[in-house]
Amino acid sequence: MTNRYFYQSDITTFLSEDTNTIFGQMSRADEMDTASTQKFAWEQEITLMKQALAPYSTEQGWILFEYTIPRLGKRIDVVVLLQERVFVIEFTAVAVLEDVVDFGIHAADCASDDGFEDFGQGIENAPAYVRDEHVNNNDDISIIYFTSGTSGNPKRVAHEFTYPLGHIVTGSYWHNLNEDSLHLTLADTGWGKAVWGKYYGQWIVGANVFVYDYEKFTPVDLLAIFEKYHITSFCAPPTVFRFLIREDISKYDLSALRYCTIAGEALNPSVYEKWKELTGIKLFEAFGQTETTITVGTYPMVEPRPGSMGKPNAQYDVDIVDEDGNTVKPGETGEIVVRVDKNTPPGLFLGYYNNEEKTKEVWHDGLYHTGDTAWKDEDGYFWYVGRVDDVIKSSGYRIGPFEIESVIMELPYVLECGVSAAPDPVRGQVVKASIVLTKGTVGTDELKKEIQTYVKEHTAPYKYPRIVEFMDELPKTISGKIRRVALRGENKK
Repeated sequence: MTNRYFYQSDITTFLSEDTNTIFGQMSRADEMDTASTQKFAWEQEITLMKQALAPYSTEQGWILFEYTIPRLGKRIDVVVLLQERVFVIEFTAVAVLEDVVDFGIHAADCASDDGFEDFGQGIENAPAYVRDEHVNNNDDISIIYFTSGTSGNPKRVAHEFTYPLGHIVTGSYWHNLNEDSLHLTLADTGWGKAVWGKYYGQWIVGANVFVYDYEKFTPVDLLAIFEKYHITSFCAPPTVFRFLIREDISKYDLSALRYCTIAGEALNPSVYEKWKELTGIKLFEAFGQTETTITVGTYPMVEPRPGSMGKPNAQYDVDIVDEDGNTVKPGETGEIVVRVDKNTPPGLFLGYYNNEEKTKEVWHDGLYHTGDTAWKDEDGYFWYVGRVDDVIKSSGYRIGPFEIESVIMELPYVLECGVSAAPDPVRGQVVKASIVLTKGTVGTDELKKEIQTYVKEHTAPYKYPRIVEFMDELPKTISGKIRRVALRGENKK
């Protein structure tokens, strides 16, 4: 067990004092054990400390070094904060003289002339705080997030101070949370999904937020977390659920889990059906962007339809339009837009920070253009097609990659799939499928033909992937989304 002692001194005083004086000035919360063996070992350590510190003067900032006891595998960290005149000694175990064999400076001499500044001195020298004449207004920038970069380089998205209000629907209706909920959203804090699932909406509702930090995503570890901590609500990108349904979920007690939501990418119907089969829980999908809060989604009062994004969020005036900005008929594909000619709803971004050109590209003619395409059925449900840039134009046909991906994902040996356009001298573009197979499945020419035939039989014949490539993994952003811009780049080579 580590004991930390504080000895107030500088190097000059420390070097001149005897051991008994040093022990007398050491202090900690509980009484120091001065048993003879322990004290004798400490005396030897302090002697070695003095030898190591002798070359240093009080002008050198702070010094950190380690004292190591190899045979015991113990370590003592010694920190000298010269300007604060505090000597911190950490003893991890009682050491006897024969164990005192290795002592050296491993990280030292971090002086101010090496670029370090004294934080305490900076506080003391700081001018008195004077409140600005201009305080923040609701329309000032409160937070800037980067887009995930699935279709190009990430952009800086600026939101105003009313942005958290846009997430009331997120926490109250989409996540369906209350004060008794324990919610887990799987998202790094570096991208917008973190504030969707860990902050604003959840805090406003008063729900409990569970944070799971991990180095590498392992499905079984996540299932064990559900069981151990009785998670009641869970949200993650489709990629996570694709991996979870490959595990033996019956080994885990998920009885506390009552509600699951999904966002980040379109949800393949086969994943929805399999998760419901294994857990009895429906997946409530929602669509939005870093630039918005939820614009289209499924809620307790909106029954999910596998493969559908749901219905528009009432706080947004959402529409699907053609290239001229006209509303399309049910069943016709167009771009998802938010009408802002009458008002700008809470949650919609101010623009791309310091990039007026990019802002004008998406915000014009009284519309915010999401760059995503979809079609609407007679009941008002939206069905995702793909990014405007991702739509494949082949021999006069417009093909949405999501439909092809959803069909391919029905095959039991497919773990992940990304569909993109590949250049073709005759057709202009052809469909290419980049596929990650399940463990133990070998990608052969026969398997490629089987996949192509399956797509032909379950979609229109012109939509089948003329190119099939097996990959170890798909290129992804740090948020777990498929980087389609990278797939398109590979196809152009």
